[in-house]
Amino acid sequence: MSKSSYHGLLMIGDPHLEGRQPGFRKDDYPNVILDKLDWSLSYARENDLLPIILGDLFDKPRDNPTWVIGKLFEILKGEILSIYGNHDVHYQPELTEHDSLSLLVKAGCLRMVSADNPWVGVVNGHPVIVSGSSYRQEIPKKFDPLSFVASKEQTPIVFWLTHHDILIPGYDEGRVKPSEIPGIDVIVNGHIHRRLETVQKGGTHWLTPGNISRRSRNDATKEHIPSVLRIDIADDDWQANHVEIPHSAFEDVFHDAVIETVPDSGSSAFVAGLSELQSRRTSTGAGLKEFLKQNLDQFEPNVADEIWKLAEEVTHE
Repeated sequence: MSKSSYHGLLMIGDPHLEGRQPGFRKDDYPNVILDKLDWSLSYARENDLLPIILGDLFDKPRDNPTWVIGKLFEILKGEILSIYGNHDVHYQPELTEHDSLSLLVKAGCLRMVSADNPWVGVVNGHPVIVSGSSYRQEIPKKFDPLSFVASKEQTPIVFWLTHHDILIPGYDEGRVKPSEIPGIDVIVNGHIHRRLETVQKGGTHWLTPGNISRRSRNDATKEHIPSVLRIDIADDDWQANHVEIPHSAFEDVFHDAVIETVPDSGSSAFVAGLSELQSRRTSTGAGLKEFLKQNLDQFEPNVADEIWKLAEEVTHE
């Protein structure tokens, strides 16, 4: 059993670290998201909270820049729990020695939890179990917390981490329907990048805190407030509150979606539009295809086809 002086837990949703500029972001995303993760971990230390990453620490499972890995070695200090998400693994739904996340696990920077390897400790005087189901791992239908503790006098509060498509109001793509799971008090799901309302089924609460950043530019992202989920434990009970992470305004973070051209101004305006896209380019070529869809109809079909093929080639990952 882990002995600790923690007062609570801190849930950190889907950092999606990478060394390139994603989507329509116009800031220095790699360093911005590292700073947000660093801020979250510092907040946990300052408030005696056990930090927990809800999967997708990385956006790409392999070949992440050495400087990013090096920075993680600097900021991942102390006890940090985690599960892995779909972006942390390469094709097969399990963590392997070829994935960047495994390097951090082997170095002792992260402790992965699972049904067979839960974290068991005392938080603010109460026994607590933190377990989880990583990407595509089955969420149990029941759980016996007393089998993991020596003393049977107090029933532990059980927190279960997931990285699944949970069918929560506001997320229609969900496949896993929330239900009561005997022995589990709280399920905290990563994967979904925006904050959604808590769903309670019997004695099981399903929480969706959203992630600590805004990766893509859309209406849902515009409303999302980057934050972490703080869970305080006292008097045999728990209470969750969102803690806002310092962040810039949406307009300062993202480029506009599409550069429009004047339809009757011909190829000169088209070239000017491409030039504008080039000046605000990102590593993923975001915006290029939207621009082409709106402007290729001014060219002969064979010319438009060739331009589109070139776009497909240069934006292919």
